[in-house]
Amino acid sequence: MTRGSGVLFVMTWLVACGQQPPAKVHVKRVPQESQAPATALKVESKSAAQPKPALPKARPESLTDEDLERDIRDRFARSKIAVNNFQVRVQGGVAVIEGHTAVLQHKGTATRLAKAAGAKRVENRVEVDEAARQEAAERLRASRRRSQSKRSEPRSEQKPSS
Repeated sequence: MTRGSGVLFVMTWLVACGQQPPAKVHVKRVPQESQAPATALKVESKSAAQPKPALPKARPESLTDEDLERDIRDRFARSKIAVNNFQVRVQGGVAVIEGHTAVLQHKGTATRLAKAAGAKRVENRVEVDEAARQEAAERLRASRRRSQSKRSEPRSEQKPSS
């Protein structure tokens, strides 16, 4: 019996017995006691009784603007965008990021890091080099050309089913 058929059998058996099958099923192979080389399936339910932990609030009320600014700077320093030396100011929970970068993705990363630190809103005033913008636009055009050419290619001939 294959792994999938064993799970299907157990789920069908549960329904036939009038029991509600679990929402999520975890399948585990366990050795059978009677025969050492053979294996059996053990189905464990991921019960709803174990609730997922609640996500922490984005900005605790006790977090001051200075603490938030320090946290954002620390996050920037630990990431790849540290080379850009972005300037950060926080006032009333609103983070203002200024600076210059040669990598288009660093601008978005700065915004995400500031929001993850707990900023209510982020004003991203980071300027991206024109060369980086043109390179990103060219990559996008090339990607679109590749996907269009793949769609226009004829599909491989399929053998007629007998």
